[in-house]
Amino acid sequence: MKRTEILISGFGGQGVVRLGQVFSSAAVAEGLYTTMLISHGTETRGGYVRSQIVIAGSPIDSPVVEAPDYFCAMSKAAYDKFSKLVNKGIILYDPGYVEPNRDLPVRQIPLPARATAVEKIGREIFANVVFLGALGQYFKPVISKESFLQALAARVPKAREENKKAFELGYLFAPAPEKSR
Repeated sequence: MKRTEILISGFGGQGVVRLGQVFSSAAVAEGLYTTMLISHGTETRGGYVRSQIVIAGSPIDSPVVEAPDYFCAMSKAAYDKFSKLVNKGIILYDPGYVEPNRDLPVRQIPLPARATAVEKIGREIFANVVFLGALGQYFKPVISKESFLQALAARVPKAREENKKAFELGYLFAPAPEKSR
């Protein structure tokens, strides 16, 4: 597998770091090399949070995400700050928080993660796992659904059934990509 960069960003309390940890653990379970960097503001909740994940089939020379292949924008501030880094990748964004810039020359796919989590599970806290499931679709050939679910259960032992349901909702989500310009 070639080097693939994933950027996930939102605000504190959305589970951005946990999403990165679960994704990275699933990649390791499949024998891939992975790195993960996190950064956040000084606030405990509500401030800026970012997970940078790099996965590859060989050792990784730099853990820094410079041109994400996949960007999960879980907040408007995250989208505004990082969407311009995506040159040829895919942006998954939550339309409940983000109004996309239609001038960006990349695929932008709305993923109503928060609304889905609230409607189907009853709590918005599972929106990050909906994002994880949707992201998992893009990695089907190299990271199995079972590896994602095992990593999720290991990293988040509470609310296993709700997390599994949230993952499945995201995994089954197959939106038609918006046209890029």
